[in-house]
Amino acid sequence: MKAGMFDRRHFLGGAGLLAAGGLLTSGCSRIDPRPVPKGGRVRVAGATSSVADTIDPAHQMAVMDYIRCNMFYDGLVRLDEHQRPQMALAEALDSPDGRVWTAKVRKGVRFHDGTLLTPADVVYSLRRHLDPAVGSTARTFMAQFETIEALGEDGLRITLTGPNADLPVILGMQQFKIIRDQTRDFRTANGTGPFRCTEFTPGVRSISTRFENYWRGPVRVGEVELFAISDESARINALMSHDVDLIGEVNPRMARRLTESGFNLLESKSGGYTDLVMRLDQRPGRSPSFVEGMKLLMDREAMRQVIFRGYATIGNDQPIPPTNPYFNPHLAQRPFDPDKAAFLFRKAGLAGSRIPLVVSSAALHSEDMGMLVQDAAGKAGIAIDIQRRPPDGYWAHSWMKDPVGFGNINGRPTADIIFTQFYASNAAWNESGWHNPRFDRMLIEARGSTDEDLRRSIYGEMQAMVHRESGVGIPLFLSVLDAYNPRIKGLVPRPQGGMMGYDFASSIWVEEA
Repeated sequence: MKAGMFDRRHFLGGAGLLAAGGLLTSGCSRIDPRPVPKGGRVRVAGATSSVADTIDPAHQMAVMDYIRCNMFYDGLVRLDEHQRPQMALAEALDSPDGRVWTAKVRKGVRFHDGTLLTPADVVYSLRRHLDPAVGSTARTFMAQFETIEALGEDGLRITLTGPNADLPVILGMQQFKIIRDQTRDFRTANGTGPFRCTEFTPGVRSISTRFENYWRGPVRVGEVELFAISDESARINALMSHDVDLIGEVNPRMARRLTESGFNLLESKSGGYTDLVMRLDQRPGRSPSFVEGMKLLMDREAMRQVIFRGYATIGNDQPIPPTNPYFNPHLAQRPFDPDKAAFLFRKAGLAGSRIPLVVSSAALHSEDMGMLVQDAAGKAGIAIDIQRRPPDGYWAHSWMKDPVGFGNINGRPTADIIFTQFYASNAAWNESGWHNPRFDRMLIEARGSTDEDLRRSIYGEMQAMVHRESGVGIPLFLSVLDAYNPRIKGLVPRPQGGMMGYDFASSIWVEEA
């Protein structure tokens, strides 16, 4: 088996932006006293930020983290526009059986502090995910790693507990970026990526400058300033007034206005989704009838047209999108059926109940989706009490903790990765607390098989199990919309997510006036 060619709150004073009544103050238009760097300066506004922002690859779990870490670090492999792994810091990655893998570490690569990359850096970067004290968001995957060891000056051997043909894809995940051996301080970044970290203040902003000694050759942009404007109107206005060059997470309702005003729109069709999450270990989610009834309250076509203006694909309460080769097309579509939901709520003893439903702008469009569910619930004999939470701290304090709420999951490149991260019994991000030992066994069986027909059959049955049993309702797979000034060139959609799979900075350039 050869893989050699797998290929949170408002941004404030730091950038002079203040959201006031949905508009930006004039502070956004201040003249930057610094000289414009060679290649130009690009200002980018995301939607959410918080003091939990990180540039530790092991802690990444949000869009802004992914963008920064893609600028500062590289992995052994990178995923291309088709989500296939291509070699990066590894020159080759091979295995005779899918269990024992050897990698050749690329020579001549330098960290930002000038030191040369060695196998010891790779071993340290991977092994630290095993340490509970690190708190890695990818620790679930490390249960598959039996040993990780250096081989000579440029070799590496990874031995798994069982065969996994998808290891090269796993190593291309965001969290598996390579840091320097023994790095523990992440107030700044010392990676091998295309940009140096000039400034990083969690919840405020980062400034990244081009790394002239980048092993692939210098990128074309000189500097990227990244921050968040959580207020949607303020974010749109910042772009339209030319105070920022690129914005993320554009509401589909604003798409036409932006294009008619001369700005470009980037649509990335992904496997990402905003999902309704019902904790199965809390009331009322302990009742299977309640859980099924809530899934029946989602009018998927209305959500697609009214909220997303067609920029979405109908989902079926399981996380594998139609674009995935293992998608199960034979699974009956769950309908919108308030009458049946009413029957199920009566069966659960919940008729006439008031159910809190937590929403937040941090979970894309969950507020609008919650209102449609609230309207349908009235027809089904229960009352939905929408409770809004601020984006700052939502993922730490509300997600996976509230009995009924919303999540927002970025697409993953393989069925194994998404099932491992979100549905295995030991998954750190098992949103609804669903446990099924048979599902866990099937996950391991599919992972170790090289029989594509068998894998397709197993993954198809696993999708049916999630659809039927889990506490997660997935109404749609979302297109991610970004908008940008036409002077920014090189932006193309990628299925990993918005802003070119969070890796726009290494590909774009600024057209001179």
